[in-house]
Amino acid sequence: KTKRGKMAVQLNYVAAKDWKPSKEYLITLIKVELSETAIKEAKGKSLKKIFEDAAASVAAESSTGTWTKVYDGEGSGMSRAAKERAMAFDLDYTNHMFKVAYPPFLFELDNISGLFAGIIGNIAGMKMVSAMRVYDVKFPEKMIKAFPGPRFGVKGIRKLLKKPRGPLVATVPKPKIGRTAKEQADLAKMLFTSGLGTYDGIKDDENLTNLSFNKFDERAKCVLKALKAAEKQTGKKKFYLCNVSHSNLEVMRKRAKLIKDNGGIFMMLDVVCTGFAAADTMRRYNPGLAIHAHRAMHGFITRDNSPGVHGHGKLYGFSVSMIFLAKTFRLLGVDTLHGGSPLAKMEDYGEAKYIQQVLQEKNLKPHPKIPSLGQDWYHIKPVWMVASGGLHPGDFELILKELGEDIIIQMGGTTSSFRTSSSSKTLGLRSKDRVLMGKSIAIEQRTLGAILLAALVFQYFSFFSLSTIGSIAILVVALILILK
Repeated sequence: KTKRGKMAVQLNYVAAKDWKPSKEYLITLIKVELSETAIKEAKGKSLKKIFEDAAASVAAESSTGTWTKVYDGEGSGMSRAAKERAMAFDLDYTNHMFKVAYPPFLFELDNISGLFAGIIGNIAGMKMVSAMRVYDVKFPEKMIKAFPGPRFGVKGIRKLLKKPRGPLVATVPKPKIGRTAKEQADLAKMLFTSGLGTYDGIKDDENLTNLSFNKFDERAKCVLKALKAAEKQTGKKKFYLCNVSHSNLEVMRKRAKLIKDNGGIFMMLDVVCTGFAAADTMRRYNPGLAIHAHRAMHGFITRDNSPGVHGHGKLYGFSVSMIFLAKTFRLLGVDTLHGGSPLAKMEDYGEAKYIQQVLQEKNLKPHPKIPSLGQDWYHIKPVWMVASGGLHPGDFELILKELGEDIIIQMGGTTSSFRTSSSSKTLGLRSKDRVLMGKSIAIEQRTLGAILLAALVFQYFSFFSLSTIGSIAILVVALILILK
């Protein structure tokens, strides 16, 4: 009697020990927990053999296999199924981790939805496993080149905003929902012009779409009008992340056109909620806007608080990692993506820095501790990493130290909680100014210190002279500025 939990019953889906796929293969990295059902049905087989069967079943179910033997004669397709089957390899018998290699002939190269229906579509439902995490995917060159990638990326956005260096800072008005379109626009102008006018952007929340008291069309027009007024007042470029998300792609395209017609440069997509097809379509067919990708709902896909989240220890659930999703959305062509942050309210498993590297490095290497595969990105532009979720101005220094300048730091509740009047500065803004200017101030301090030292040397060898006390004072100040 065939055991229906096992999928690799007709072909061998486990590679020889030293087998390595060619560069044309797509690779996934997976960890599984063996189910009690699999162990019970194995009838005395070793755990090693049961694990091999599980790895083979994953490769089979996600490529060309099935749970029973099928006709393999003329016209059956079995000869091609055998030739183009996926192979499980690099099996880690201690941690129950393995890789699966897929030949490119199994997929439509420019179709992420079709790809994922294969490589992760059914495998989490197999009764051989009680838990599974898909840590990473490595796309082959042919698939990378089938996608345009981000329209603007890091450098393109900097050019649009005329901001050649430094992080971008944005805010999300709180409460998430409650203001009218006009109230939203009034707040936007206040934030854009407060203090030194150095807030770069304002963002809709993920659930602010087209509501009875805050219509999309009115909000987009009002906020973009306030944005243009703030740009004129401050002399600085601003951006508005206007949420076009909808389950109807045609509605999203119309909303994107409205943003473009009113001078906007960004649209925002809830990319997990709207789906891979929406992200791909809005990248390929939009009126020239940058895409801000919000990851709302990702936690139900990526979250796994079990001990085995980084490979060592037991898994308790089924998930894919944020690394997996970050790669996917970079390929699909978003320009910015929420990726977690040190100190944020959202769980990131210590992966925020590596997620940023996933989004921005051209030739990504596997992480030494986090299960990962690396990636060569070829023509695909780097993506802005968005650090957000419960951030406070006091967190900025660590965030900048960890993630560098090519990030968007986004605060919502913090900014709103410190607002005291429509014309006041916010504590968040003032703190932000100090921290964001920290690097350039440090450079200026060192430069000034060097100038003072040069002046001291000059006066020593010239007719110009200072008192001993004056010389010592200049020397002390110069050293403080240089060493600070």
